[in-house]
Amino acid sequence: MDQQKKLKLKALIKEFSRYLVVGGTAFLVDFGVLTLTKTFIFKELGETGTLIATACGFIAGLVYNYILSIIFVFEKSKEKVKGKQIKSFLVFAVIGVIGLGLTMFGMHIGINIFGDKNYPYIKVFVAGVVLIWNYVGRKIFIFS
Repeated sequence: MDQQKKLKLKALIKEFSRYLVVGGTAFLVDFGVLTLTKTFIFKELGETGTLIATACGFIAGLVYNYILSIIFVFEKSKEKVKGKQIKSFLVFAVIGVIGLGLTMFGMHIGINIFGDKNYPYIKVFVAGVVLIWNYVGRKIFIFS
């Protein structure tokens, strides 16, 4: 492997590592909002409440992730995104909405197989899968 490819690979690994940190903390925001809304607002709604709470958590995590992705993850894109915040956020959100669809589908399947009481474990697994989609989608369509 020549030096140029090694540098690109090293930069990609560093960027993905930062994305994991941001994604991990965004997951904590997402999961926190999910848990709070499921426990205190949508408690009596069963699976429907879990799915609504999942969407609430997702939206909170999406906004958090967008802000930190621009500031911390995709550092070289700061100038590229400047002045295009609305457009880049919309693309970011569309990729996120696809991620939400994958999350809702995964949660629905998981709850039907393992039961609503296991939603925290199902969420962790589904979030890991969706994390890969979100990184690749955002890297290609926004921050390439």
